[in-house]
Amino acid sequence: MAANTQKAQTTQQPQQLYRGIVKQVTSGDCVVIKSLGSKSLEKTLMLSGINAPRLGRRVNPNSADSVTENDQPYAFEAREFLRKKLVGKEVCFVRDANAQNVDRGVLYLGREPSTGENINEAIVSAGLAEVRRLNKPTETETLLVALEDQAKAKNLGKWSKEADTEHVRDIKYSLENASSFVDSFSQKPQDAIVEFVRDGSTYRLLLLPSYHLISVQLSGVKCPGFKREGDQETAEPFADEAKQFVESRLLQRDVKVVLEGLSNKSSGILLGTVLHPNGNISEYLLKEGLAKCVDWSMGNVTSGTQRYRDAEKSAKLAKLRLWKNYTENKSPADEANRKLSGKVVEIANADGLVIRLNDASFKKVFLSSIRAPRLADFPSFTPKADKKGNQLYDVPYMFEAREFLRKKLIGKKVNLTVDYVQPKSNDYPEKVCCTVMLGDTNVAEALVSQGLAKVIRYKQEDNQRSSRYDDLLSAETRAEKKKIGIHSAKEPVTMRVADVSTDLNKAKQFLPFLQRSGKMDAVVEYVTSGSRFKLYLPKETCIITLLLSSIDCPRMGRTPVNGSSSTPSEEYAEEAYLYSKTHCMHHEVRVEVESIDKVGNFIGQITTLDGQNIAVGLVEQGFAAVYKTQSTSAALFSLLNAAELKAKEKHVARWKNFVEEKVVREEVEKNEPQERVINNKKVVITEVTSDLHFYAQLVENGPKLEQLTVQLRAELAARPPVPGAYSAKAGELCVAKFSMDEEWYRAKVLSVQSNGTATVFFIDYGNRESTKLTNLAQIPAGFEALPAQAHEYALAMIQLSPDEDDNEIALDQFRELVLADPEAEFSINVEYKSGSVELVSLYDVKNDDIGKRMVAEGYVTVDRSRKERRLQKLVQDYNKVLASAKASHKNMWRYGDKEQDDANEFGMSAPRK
Repeated sequence: MAANTQKAQTTQQPQQLYRGIVKQVTSGDCVVIKSLGSKSLEKTLMLSGINAPRLGRRVNPNSADSVTENDQPYAFEAREFLRKKLVGKEVCFVRDANAQNVDRGVLYLGREPSTGENINEAIVSAGLAEVRRLNKPTETETLLVALEDQAKAKNLGKWSKEADTEHVRDIKYSLENASSFVDSFSQKPQDAIVEFVRDGSTYRLLLLPSYHLISVQLSGVKCPGFKREGDQETAEPFADEAKQFVESRLLQRDVKVVLEGLSNKSSGILLGTVLHPNGNISEYLLKEGLAKCVDWSMGNVTSGTQRYRDAEKSAKLAKLRLWKNYTENKSPADEANRKLSGKVVEIANADGLVIRLNDASFKKVFLSSIRAPRLADFPSFTPKADKKGNQLYDVPYMFEAREFLRKKLIGKKVNLTVDYVQPKSNDYPEKVCCTVMLGDTNVAEALVSQGLAKVIRYKQEDNQRSSRYDDLLSAETRAEKKKIGIHSAKEPVTMRVADVSTDLNKAKQFLPFLQRSGKMDAVVEYVTSGSRFKLYLPKETCIITLLLSSIDCPRMGRTPVNGSSSTPSEEYAEEAYLYSKTHCMHHEVRVEVESIDKVGNFIGQITTLDGQNIAVGLVEQGFAAVYKTQSTSAALFSLLNAAELKAKEKHVARWKNFVEEKVVREEVEKNEPQERVINNKKVVITEVTSDLHFYAQLVENGPKLEQLTVQLRAELAARPPVPGAYSAKAGELCVAKFSMDEEWYRAKVLSVQSNGTATVFFIDYGNRESTKLTNLAQIPAGFEALPAQAHEYALAMIQLSPDEDDNEIALDQFRELVLADPEAEFSINVEYKSGSVELVSLYDVKNDDIGKRMVAEGYVTVDRSRKERRLQKLVQDYNKVLASAKASHKNMWRYGDKEQDDANEFGMSAPRK
């Protein structure tokens, strides 16, 4: 303790003057003073001549059953009077000459007694201390008595007439339910006083105004501590420095505390963030190298974990204290290769993805720093012994986790940051671990927050982790608090799924049921080849293997098994496989089962939710050929044949060397008109198909159709058909009731199902419907004479976007333009034909070109393959508005001009011409 010799002003013996900083006020008449010159030298000073009320205490602070002593009245006010006035301030004091075992003296606020405030006199004047009255008082003691009498006269402090009970704290030393107590504050800052510093990151706080005395450990950080061995306490390196750092800034200071969780339920220590008016003490400790970030409590931090990591990093680079031997580990990975983007085409269990990158290659990646649910997470759960081993359905929450990722990601473009590469070990291959972002959403964080994955814990020095690791910890903490997913207290359950994919007997049992069900919802679990799929049927809760019917698709090669020889893939087998995988893998589809083969594989058709028949798509790409069987319906055969003709015309894939039978193209070119012919016809549009074709009726034939319809219904009313008497056959004309109005219309049977339904095509309107056979009847004689009034057309000079989402938007817009008013009339002019379909210019009543408007608004693009001289003026007009749509980034051009790149990237079929 610094000491100065003060020269005597009188003939009395000189007194010794001590100076220091007030570290702590233990009561209204006792303070702890820290030396100015030494951080470890301290003195406890009792204020001479006075007695202040005693503060309450728990005799044994570490025992919940300890005897508790209450405050004496005004004890806390006396302590607070001195605390607010003195803590952290420089003081000086004169020690009483007759004090022997205890340091007693007069305390002054300031460096000199002559200029400093006399604290002994100040607390007596406030009525918060009582003067010890002696028989022979000194001059100083006489002054104190006079001050006390003045305080009494003014009813100050303890001399007030108020009830003493109103000035005694009700201190709560323990918490009945610590978790509920923390939650009650909703992570809002609370006023508190730091009463004790155990070590740099563990404190005892007094909450105000509730007077809860709680122990708080800083969330997300840990300072060196003190280890007790017997009666000896050993400080870890830098433990004393960290403690002194905190004491000099926080001890007995007013602070704000954010309670964030529990450190240990049995110990009663809470987790929180302590905020001084100058900032967050955790950040300061990290910056000074006196603390380290700890993962186990980082998830509780609510004030921004990245600031903690940045503060720690700055201390590491400066090699401060705990990091004096730190060596930076530089990642060998090429920074340019850490950023990737692509389209998600497959979900591997619940923590892996297969991405189709922008260069059309495929890459399997794993979500960084998380792991999918596993049986070890549920020690009380026992899977059924008779079930086949399929962890997707056998492990609780594995299927839910996979479905969460599938519904969120499949077909979506994501951005990846490669965080680390887990090297190959034993039977486990190398794993590329990434942070995957869907827009602004961290996919791993979203999965963890739903309780569908756990965060991997690492050693403190292991930096091979997610770049957003702290966000994952926070998400897991939230899921644990909500008790959802794998953190739920409920008994876990698993999926009850019947696997009939390899069991012929089970497949035969399921066949009649699946045939009667018609088109069913399914999820494609696996694509084996271009025409072979494993499907999960959610409504039927079964797994089946399905082969596409009516096509001949090349087979994939086989790897050698048990000494067998390998089989190479057939030509275009890989391309067919990639097409089916890109369009179907983990997508929701509609499936229709027709029959079964001899080993239990079901045979049928798969249609995507946007109406794309996969078999037709494979044929149109030239990867498969049509193969008609007895079960092939006329409608399906017609679709497949048309697709094959397109493939042959384009000479793609297996048809690249196809030579058509003799076609006199020179004659066609010779007879082609040199000028565009305008011959507009008025039509009413009745139906729009998914490929932007439309069906329309000629206005001039309207009266004939109306008359025929009235006569047809009159005939059927006079001679009602007997329900079920008509035996429908594919390809036949008949009459059918339309479900929307229950009226009869002419129709053509496209297919007949074994479940008592049929698919029909209303030949005068162009729409299709699946209906009961009892809603069909034989067409009366003479009513088939009038040709079908619904003619199929397509817009000339335009082609669809290679992006499916853009196509859906274009279809919605086209339907809005042509079907909003069922009575609206349009004009068409036939420009050319493709097969049996006439491609036309379409005009509304204002003579606006609908196709040109669709191009101008960026819903479709222009077909540049038209080279006919008579069409060049039209092509130029369309290209002009196309350029404007691209420049304005309208709709399909909102991300720039990338139509061809997108088509190549996503493996989509070529645009319709």
